[in-house]
Amino acid sequence: MAKVSAGLLMYRVRESELEFLLAHPGGPFWKDRDVGAWTIPKGEIHPGEEPIAAARREFEEEIGLEPAGNLIALKPITQKGGKIVHAWAFEGDLDVNSIHSNTFEMEWPPRSGKFQTCPEVDRAGFFRMGEAKIKINPAQIAFLEELEQLRAKK
Repeated sequence: MAKVSAGLLMYRVRESELEFLLAHPGGPFWKDRDVGAWTIPKGEIHPGEEPIAAARREFEEEIGLEPAGNLIALKPITQKGGKIVHAWAFEGDLDVNSIHSNTFEMEWPPRSGKFQTCPEVDRAGFFRMGEAKIKINPAQIAFLEELEQLRAKK
């Protein structure tokens, strides 16, 4: 059965252009990866948890800010590995240098018996469409494009 995640896409408008908040995964595996490595703040839905509640929880855990404002439902996507991601967008702003992420333990290097604590998200940034499409997991580009289309209809 496919894993299912939920997340929030924060956006803002600067100089009449949309900017999207993307998160870079923490840990040594992702340390030197950039293109296609960034993501919306998201995570797995717990058993019995509503997807929108999971999206809010994950945003707060990974960014350190309780999301506020109207949430705009976006169409779910399926990532390359089969994971289904539900997402909502909302307008907001934050100082990306002040994010505070939860942590996880991982064995690194693999099979070494050595464990280290890593942040789920090691940095975040706001990116305009062109740069965001390069940085984000390719399957999640659909979220950016859908939000752009919805905003254009306003």
